[in-house]
Amino acid sequence: MFQLIQSKIGRLRLIGFLEGISLLVLLFVAMPLKYIYGIPEWSKAMGTVHGALFLLFIFNTLSVGVEYRWKFRETTWKVLLACIIPLGTFYIDQKILSKMRTNRASDDKN
Repeated sequence: MFQLIQSKIGRLRLIGFLEGISLLVLLFVAMPLKYIYGIPEWSKAMGTVHGALFLLFIFNTLSVGVEYRWKFRETTWKVLLACIIPLGTFYIDQKILSKMRTNRASDDKN
């Protein structure tokens, strides 16, 4: 796992995974607690966590896209669109990010 987060692609994959998990927790744990049981604290906390991970995913996607010289229309747009679609980060991880090389010479410097 540590080897995965040493590369920018690996970090992007991890952030995407965490963003997707935070959405699942928000939808299936926090929201029912708020609207069924009247406990809004989880919703507030998970909303903040999910929002932060969402923004982190966007910024990292742009950073990786610039560094790897992704063509905006072909790759960057697909990855950015994925974070808007619920659970799209899981799909993009399988279809695009997992197939990319995670070990680049420039990643070793970071």
